[in-house]
Amino acid sequence: MSYQSPYKEFTFEDYSFNHETGVAEFHYSFDGLRKFVEKVQFSNFDSGSVNKVALNNALQLAFYTAGTSYYKAFPTKKVIFKVAQPDEYQATFLQEVYTNGLSQFIFENHLTQVDIVVFSGEGAHKTAVNYESEGVLALQSGGKDSLLMAKLLEHNSVSYTVMYTSSSNTYPQLLNKLQSSVRTIQRTLDVEALLAATHDGGLNGHVPVTYIMESYALIDAILHGENKILTSIGAEGGEAHEHIGDLKVNHQWSKTWEAEQLLATYVHEYIAPEIKIGSPLRGYSELKIAELFVEKCWKEFGHSFSSCNLANYQQGEDNSQLTWCGECPKCANSYLLFAPFVEPEELQSLFGGQDLFVKPSLAETFKGLLGVDDVMKPFECVGEVDELRLAYQMAKQRFVGTYELPFSVTESKFDYEKINPNQDWSSQLITTV
Repeated sequence: MSYQSPYKEFTFEDYSFNHETGVAEFHYSFDGLRKFVEKVQFSNFDSGSVNKVALNNALQLAFYTAGTSYYKAFPTKKVIFKVAQPDEYQATFLQEVYTNGLSQFIFENHLTQVDIVVFSGEGAHKTAVNYESEGVLALQSGGKDSLLMAKLLEHNSVSYTVMYTSSSNTYPQLLNKLQSSVRTIQRTLDVEALLAATHDGGLNGHVPVTYIMESYALIDAILHGENKILTSIGAEGGEAHEHIGDLKVNHQWSKTWEAEQLLATYVHEYIAPEIKIGSPLRGYSELKIAELFVEKCWKEFGHSFSSCNLANYQQGEDNSQLTWCGECPKCANSYLLFAPFVEPEELQSLFGGQDLFVKPSLAETFKGLLGVDDVMKPFECVGEVDELRLAYQMAKQRFVGTYELPFSVTESKFDYEKINPNQDWSSQLITTV
């Protein structure tokens, strides 16, 4: 039996930007009754020099992508646009975002594609605007990928600005060690309204958060006259966790190469062709990124970085100092990726001296990561099964007798040195590695 939403329509009500306060607002509702408002605070820009048309185009993109956080509460088969009615291509774009981007949500809530809206492109065709400003904006998290990106930019003498998105007034202090000032934006989800929706039977689940963050980064870049927005994403995300018919269930859809190309095309056609967005790390495997991080960043950041979401990135929490929980799939994934390249005692020191491979509470997690006993890969941003098998294999070969999981792991011939497809303009920023 298909899902029956208690509401007829999800409405994209309106969006706005206050040039004096720097606050963007995005308004949504179900049937005009249950309302949501997301707010994002931008700062330190000269309103008089902002390309207003490009800014509006970027706000519209954020209006579309951020809507996933609220649509999921009571997914309807019909949506209404009071403003920003999509044209035919934008409807196709939205269909990808609200289907592939919500695939994990659909799976975990026992829905199917039939339960999700089908977008129609009834709006007038829109066009991009000429954009003459230049500059590089690099998104930062304090994790291995974005820190490596920053150091490679510095190594290639590329001037850049760090942007960090927070839900609090803090950001990781290790970012102050980079050769750039840190610019923050503050995102405020309508938590109260979402909690009320959950109380009333609303659904919850994963959304394409990378797309949402990239949409806000585009706004921030335009406010500050920058034209290159850099993410730090390797060759990842293409491996499905499960399938619902022909729909890939993928936690990392918005990090995939296909999603990067889709967003880059949207920006070219609907915001400004001079604005580029993508990842210069796209050509590298996650295992290669880990190796490069150890080579170029470990001495400086090895004991202050973290890729653990659970310990650092909860809504509204202080994350000035990053740490590891040692219990989650991200910690287990990172442990696997670094095990071939970091001395065991050094790696274990990040996790309170624990060898995560022998930790009973992580046994099923490692089985999922390594494709053992048909355990599903965890819903997190983690490496491919074959890649992680190679990482374990390499660690066992380098540190003989040190690493041993309580189950056997299939051998791998994964080529972690292979250069994968990427956008030419982005890879040219870090030609010297």
